[in-house]
Amino acid sequence: MFDLMPWKKKKERKSARGFEPMDHFLGRFWDCDVFFPSDQFFKNSWHPSVDVNEGKKSIIVKSEIPGIDKKDINVSLNGRTLTITGEKKQEKEENDKYHFRMECSYGRFSRSIELPAEVSESKIKAKFKKGVLTVKLQKIKDSEPLKIEVKTV
Repeated sequence: MFDLMPWKKKKERKSARGFEPMDHFLGRFWDCDVFFPSDQFFKNSWHPSVDVNEGKKSIIVKSEIPGIDKKDINVSLNGRTLTITGEKKQEKEENDKYHFRMECSYGRFSRSIELPAEVSESKIKAKFKKGVLTVKLQKIKDSEPLKIEVKTV
């Protein structure tokens, strides 16, 4: 069986003696786009990166959303789920420029993050600066765990 270390190139994989045909078959099988589709299906969909940090009193969610206006971002909270939605619009140019390479993503996006603790709905602050959305959520004081006495019958 071939080595399952993803950082090795295909040609660097070493097979156990006698398993070369099986390795060749499995290599072709897993390299197929059916299991790991190319981005042709996802060209109009993108998801901004998100970092979630939990402190003693607050949770801070940061999301990188470059090239978008503040008015195109919506942030909502439903229970413990924070949702960030928006749209990155592509500017249309009327001249006949040839695109040699296009890697920038455009279109609608939505990210839902399950928060690690309950937060106060009235103490949420969101700011957008230099393409980074920062949402600060104040945690609700954790109540003491309820101790249940176990009785014998």
